[in-house]
Amino acid sequence: MGAGTLPDVDRYLERPAPDTARRLLTCVWSRRVAGEARACRIVPDACVDIIWHRESGQLFVAGPDTRAHVSRLTPGELVGVRFRTGYAPAGLGVPADTLRDERVDLAELWSGRAGRLADTLAATGSTAAAQAVLGDAVLASARAAPDPAVPALLMLARDGARVGDMADAIGLTERQLHRRCLAAFGYGAKVLQRVLRFDRAMRLARGGGELADVAYRAGYADQAHLSREVRTLAGVTPTQLLTAA
Repeated sequence: MGAGTLPDVDRYLERPAPDTARRLLTCVWSRRVAGEARACRIVPDACVDIIWHRESGQLFVAGPDTRAHVSRLTPGELVGVRFRTGYAPAGLGVPADTLRDERVDLAELWSGRAGRLADTLAATGSTAAAQAVLGDAVLASARAAPDPAVPALLMLARDGARVGDMADAIGLTERQLHRRCLAAFGYGAKVLQRVLRFDRAMRLARGGGELADVAYRAGYADQAHLSREVRTLAGVTPTQLLTAA
């Protein structure tokens, strides 16, 4: 779930996951929403998050997206933990493709455990305490090891390897590769590559890079190619996305 660009009245803070949780989580984060409720565009980043809204008590999972998700932000605090790419199934107990483009109440996945977790979160007095509770809950709920092929698949996808070459490198048929990618990431290999490339491009652009240079560094044919992919995955132009609140 990408943070986007926030007005001064809002605050998004992110830090690495604690060492104890790093085998499954990449970071913990919080977002303070001030003022009136408003819409926010969340774009694909190959991530899965567990998110808790302190004021309403809502506790849900944001699955891996293939398109922009326009979320309604209400005043208050959001607290989240983000899975390492490809590691959500080990923590949540379901294949990632069952969560694709979805926002799912955690109770649908964890049954009674989600209710107890919500009660524990409600009793926390700080953001850090809530993040620790969420991280501990993920580790306690993990029932299986992540797919051991995930690191190699991510490296090959980021390098832009052809699907056939990815399958050969892992020792799978292309059909087996597709199933493994769906389960781990929520996408087939080709979509995974597109989302990872898009996410890299947006990070470079938010860092101040010129779009033509960003396109080259991220692996697009040219700036026009980048613009088409942004429209497809985010639903707006690069300029609109980068300047949106």
